[in-house]
Amino acid sequence: QMQLVESGGGLVQAGASLRLSCAASGGTLSSFAMGWFRQAPGKGREFVAGINWSGASSVYGVPVKGRFTISRDNAKNTVYLQMNSLKPEDTAVYFCAADQQRFSKSSQYYDYWGQGTQVTVSS
Repeated sequence: QMQLVESGGGLVQAGASLRLSCAASGGTLSSFAMGWFRQAPGKGREFVAGINWSGASSVYGVPVKGRFTISRDNAKNTVYLQMNSLKPEDTAVYFCAADQQRFSKSSQYYDYWGQGTQVTVSS
């Protein structure tokens, strides 16, 4: 059973940057497409970014396109989310997830989830 652990969240001011990491254990990340999702209080889970198994293809949600970058290091079994120019509306719990079957923006297809890391952006 693969486990995912996110880290790197925190409290920052608007305009700052953060880099989230998602480390996997109990499995090989190179077999999975990976995604980052976020959930703000009172809202549903929102797709942020996804990357295919090799890292050659990535896709972003509209609110973060041009500011966030997803990447992966399969040798380290780790996926990253570089977040630049953060805005208060980026405040949420951020989750990484692994999808063994497909490369999707839909959370329903992801097989494994981390516990989340809080990102808070103050104005």
